[in-house]
Amino acid sequence: MGWLGKVFGGTFGFMLGGPIGALLGAAIGHQFDRGLGEFPAFPRMEPERQHRIQMAFFTATFSVMGHLAKADGRVTEEEIAIARQIMDRMDLPRDMREVAIRLFREGKSPNFPLDATLDQFRQEVGRRSSLIRMFIEILLQAAYADGSLHPSEERLLLHICERLGFSRFEFQALRAFIEAQLRFSQAYTQYQYQQRHGHRPPPRRRQPSLSTAYALLGVSPDASDEEIKKAYRKLMSQHHPDKLVAKGLPEEMVRIATEKTQKIREAYEIIRAHRQR
Repeated sequence: MGWLGKVFGGTFGFMLGGPIGALLGAAIGHQFDRGLGEFPAFPRMEPERQHRIQMAFFTATFSVMGHLAKADGRVTEEEIAIARQIMDRMDLPRDMREVAIRLFREGKSPNFPLDATLDQFRQEVGRRSSLIRMFIEILLQAAYADGSLHPSEERLLLHICERLGFSRFEFQALRAFIEAQLRFSQAYTQYQYQQRHGHRPPPRRRQPSLSTAYALLGVSPDASDEEIKKAYRKLMSQHHPDKLVAKGLPEEMVRIATEKTQKIREAYEIIRAHRQR
């Protein structure tokens, strides 16, 4: 039984207090009014600790995503669509999907406690920097729903990064990765569509471009084979589903991590094929 199943089932031994507990309580119709101080920061039972982190990650992700969607003054159809798309990619059952939607709406509220939510999230994940990276990565994808990053969204994301101890340099590198991933995914989707429907695309558009593949791995076309392999392995390690789940990523988000590793692998294979000619 997953963490939300335990919540619905009445098993509250690992339940969170604080703003995250309040947000989740409002979303599922329960009131968890015990303060965070009444629970140990790191429960003795490892499963309980993991459930706490999963709960915090899921709750913070969708509520902060809703807050981010409102950053440029209004929530667009594209931003609502990307939130639902993320839910689709997670293959959420109906009850969890309803909770995610309610959390998204909570985040849009003018009274949403952003800083308190981020502070508690950071406390729960501890030194698991890979989870913070994945959290910001998902938010960046949501922010790019309309094809660009609005200045107000960027300011808010930088504030979120600062609150979570994620440097501006790391943010810019992650932003470049997300932009390259979007270009790569669009090109690859078009390529697969053309193949399925028997269309023969122009030679230069038969697959994502080589430059896009290099950009996705974050390396220069002049990089050595060893440098490219090192960059590839680093990205695969950062997005490895099993590693992320072991550190507390909600199991419902495994598909997102898996999709990312597939794109990284595809980009690497394009570069390898080009260099082996």
